[in-house]
Amino acid sequence: MTDADHRFAGRIPELYDRHLGPVIFEPYAEDLTRRVTRQPDGSVLETACGTGILTRRLRARLPARTLVVATDLSDSMLEYARAKHGKIGYVEWQQADAAALPFPPASFAAVVCQFGLMFVPDKKAAIRECRRVLVDGGLVALNVWDSLEHNPFARTVHETIAGFFPEDPPRFYERGPFGFHDRAVLRDLLDTGGFTQVRIDQVTLEARSPSAESFALGLVSGNPVTKEIEERGGSPSEVVEAVAGALARLGGERPFRSTMQAFVATGRAGSP
Repeated sequence: MTDADHRFAGRIPELYDRHLGPVIFEPYAEDLTRRVTRQPDGSVLETACGTGILTRRLRARLPARTLVVATDLSDSMLEYARAKHGKIGYVEWQQADAAALPFPPASFAAVVCQFGLMFVPDKKAAIRECRRVLVDGGLVALNVWDSLEHNPFARTVHETIAGFFPEDPPRFYERGPFGFHDRAVLRDLLDTGGFTQVRIDQVTLEARSPSAESFALGLVSGNPVTKEIEERGGSPSEVVEAVAGALARLGGERPFRSTMQAFVATGRAGSP
């Protein structure tokens, strides 16, 4: 993992939230929220909260006085989330590394993470930290993207961007968000990390955007791949235009519609 994968700065949080949030993140946030609201009484920790898309849904569906602690490694993403959702009651925003959480043992009844584990270099440490901060019997719930093969929109943008740089194509999509999709490895992480009753579901949903152009803007300029494009001397706006055309051929120009697929994992913290 390179530093570029963590450069969620500048306008990236805004474009990510506006053009990707409703299309690919909110549908899975709804799915994950349904699973988390069955958790035992107690506070809920969210790691890799990004711009607060899942945080907002959790807050709306959990009991009114259940504390949600939303954390992210990126100060820029966290600042955007705080500015957008900061007035929501019983939510605390805190910068934190998912692999080294600044909380005492047994602090939470549930830990939830939406599309964040893929970016953590030490995934074993992240899962151990989930178990450490959970009460016995507490719930862990997380999701990760399936491969590019099973996410046509992501494969399309990855291949289109690579076409601009045949000798040194950006690897953000295949290395980052879509680079951790082995179901057996994910299960082993949870099994050996202190969790029982582990369940992993393959969940297919629809990605729907008002337009291919809007979605392309988020997919190119709303994440760190735009930095890789600039570092290679490319023009993000030209790439956005090309990606919009490719997406339109895949799922229509207005609206854009396609399938997306992820793995959703849940487990219970076992006794030490």
